[in-house]
Amino acid sequence: MCADKKHEWPHLSPLSVGIRGRCPRCGKGKIFEGFLKIKKNCPTCGLDFSFADPADGPAFFVMCFGCIPAAALACWLEVKFVPPFWVHLVVSLPFILLTCIPPLRPLKGWLVASQYYHKAEEGRLVFADT
Repeated sequence: MCADKKHEWPHLSPLSVGIRGRCPRCGKGKIFEGFLKIKKNCPTCGLDFSFADPADGPAFFVMCFGCIPAAALACWLEVKFVPPFWVHLVVSLPFILLTCIPPLRPLKGWLVASQYYHKAEEGRLVFADT
């Protein structure tokens, strides 16, 4: 583990390390423990991932850019052709699953890496002394 405070870390693109699920500081360690669960720290450089809180961001992007078009396809298929139920099981369900589940992990990784890169933190009120 590189716990050296004076170590110069490379400037990595949040997109390149995020979509691969790598540590935003060193680019080597993995950030995911399971499918979407974030580890406590990087196994390579020791970066504490407690700053990482993408909340519902990945789900929002997937719903907007994956689920809505997939649901629109299913509705269009139903209105245009009135197919039997099994056609939706063969066409609509796999399309919805493929557009909704696989993008979650890369999006979450990208948001975590972006939080690190831009030093995002919880908002605070700052009062000016008058």
